[in-house]
Amino acid sequence: MGEFELIRRHFQRPGVALPGNVARGIGDDCALLQPAPGHQLAVSTDMLVEGRHFFPDVAPEALGHKALAVNLSDLAAMGARPLGFTLALALPAADDAWLNAFARGLFALADAHACPLVGGDTTRGPLNICITVLGEVRPDQALRRDAARAGDDLYLSGRTGEARLALELLLGTGWASAHTPPDALPRLRTRLERPVPRLALGQALAGLAHAAIDLSDGLAGDLGHVLQASGVGAELALAELPLAPDLRALPEAQRLDCLLNGGDDYELLFSAPPGARAAIEAAARTSQTPVHRVGRISAEPGLRWLDAAGQPVALRARGFDHFK
Repeated sequence: MGEFELIRRHFQRPGVALPGNVARGIGDDCALLQPAPGHQLAVSTDMLVEGRHFFPDVAPEALGHKALAVNLSDLAAMGARPLGFTLALALPAADDAWLNAFARGLFALADAHACPLVGGDTTRGPLNICITVLGEVRPDQALRRDAARAGDDLYLSGRTGEARLALELLLGTGWASAHTPPDALPRLRTRLERPVPRLALGQALAGLAHAAIDLSDGLAGDLGHVLQASGVGAELALAELPLAPDLRALPEAQRLDCLLNGGDDYELLFSAPPGARAAIEAAARTSQTPVHRVGRISAEPGLRWLDAAGQPVALRARGFDHFK
């Protein structure tokens, strides 16, 4: 199977109609997209490298899902609606069965969010997946990292930590195996390999929340990006963080490490004024997404952790960095 037969067989979909905002998809040197009048383009790129972002034995269908999900999560964090995406794919070989499963996972998520594949590239090389997703958002409603304000409530969608625990189990880390039942890995691995992009919530928050970020590198590190960009600080109540059942049995240090530093959660962390609490609850209901108020934004710089009694706790929390 040659390159163009690979594209035709697995990634061109002649029977699937393109949405109206895509004037031209796969087949030309460029795709042609038209955002709605009065909207800006939202563009994000993510790369997944074998051995760095995923295990070599990951199911290709799950990998296709995650490759697009992590990009859609960035759109969610900006309150944007998807328009389409491009795929750059390096493959060690043109494995028909692998490609069929990968494309199945990729397009199942793409179709669920009306986000068509509109172009890309393929080449031979170590397995590497790079997706660029395009969306649209009104300029006055984009959720930006630099928009948090002192006095804002701090919210978290879903919960954190399960993807990190799955990673530790797959790596064979002793403390993870000792405190986690054997039947937990399949459900935890789903959280690692099939994250749910919070697009409905992000769009419901557009024009309502102030700042937002998706949690790809850990709650502590990603919140730090918002605080730095906005020139503010925050107080985060550890007791308010939702705790997955599989994390309850972990020793405290490892449990907090999963919750705060884990990464690969792809939940939304956002700030909103206290007067918007009822509207935030309504957005959570309409998007069918659990949302938890976990702290507040303060004028004083820095991130402060509070215990159940509201007292400061000394913690060493950090975000993930590929080059550290």
